[in-house]
Amino acid sequence: MFGWLARLFRPAVPGWIEPDELRRRLATGAAPLIVDVRGPDEFDGPLGHIGGARNIPLAGLPAHRRELAGAGAPIVCVCLTDKRSAQAAADLAAAGARNVAVLRGGMTAWRALDAAPPPA
Repeated sequence: MFGWLARLFRPAVPGWIEPDELRRRLATGAAPLIVDVRGPDEFDGPLGHIGGARNIPLAGLPAHRRELAGAGAPIVCVCLTDKRSAQAAADLAAAGARNVAVLRGGMTAWRALDAAPPPA
């Protein structure tokens, strides 16, 4: 009896999203809220950022937890690889955000898609 009750109140666990899946979602208009947790120098740096992404550096995330958790939209956290974004996603899930994912491989993997040859 108590097992289902415990599952009901357990914090959400962040998932992962592959770069190609995120591109498909962005192309179909099912765009999640993209939170880039890199610093402004990285966000505007050589790798750039995903169009429409919101830059909230990891150190500043606590000030935005409630706002992001209450947004009601799916959230994808992004960083250079996926270390900081995994931490950010876990923090958001602990704050009550329900549909949070980490971009697997971060901006490094995102830009690798641009360099990959098209499928045959």
